[in-house]
Amino acid sequence: MVHWTGEEKQVINNIWSKVNVPECGGEALARLLIVYPWTQRFFASFGNLSGAAAILGNANVQAHGAKVLTSFGDAVRNLDNIKGTFSHLSELHCDKLHVDPENFRLLGDILVIVLAAHFGKDFTPAAHAAFTKLVRAVAHALARKYH
Repeated sequence: MVHWTGEEKQVINNIWSKVNVPECGGEALARLLIVYPWTQRFFASFGNLSGAAAILGNANVQAHGAKVLTSFGDAVRNLDNIKGTFSHLSELHCDKLHVDPENFRLLGDILVIVLAAHFGKDFTPAAHAAFTKLVRAVAHALARKYH
């Protein structure tokens, strides 16, 4: 179980309340597919992923990114039970989708970058640290079934 300080919870909830989930989710997933092209193999059914412009403009990428970030919001609402919150998704990604669990960490790192880009000076060092801790906790919870 991850221990959260009152300040961390406040910073996470404050930033999260302002996140445009479809926009940031689509951008984060698109960046993952562009920067780490081997991750595209999990999204073959999404159509044209032939380059950055195609990925950024792909409606399936944008929609799935929004879905992923909506699920990430469950972590924000359940900071004290992230493992339980993501147990079903861990099982799905391990047993059915066979996603490399390292991809969860990569997407989390990209999400922190996207949030920093969107929030600028409001994404303080404290916010950066809290969200880094959160994406690590989510990645660990999603990889739990693999262990």
